Amino acid sequence: MFGIGMTELIVVLVIVLIIFGANKLPEIGAGMGRAIKNFKKATTEPEEIEVEPKSKAEADKDAENKT
Repeated sequence: MFGIGMTELIVVLVIVLIIFGANKLPEIGAGMGRAIKNFKKATTEPEEIEVEPKSKAEADKDAENKT
């Protein structure tokens, strides 16, 4: 697993536990899970671009408001 042994993994987890505390770990895990889910969703979805021409009435209205 990426060249990380069991001892190194335990040391990292203990350090994270000391820094953030036991109460914050579920929040951190949930936040990272949401971030990964959103990243995967953003990379797999095609970009949606809505291009609708304005109607003649809307274009005239915008032109009147600018003057």
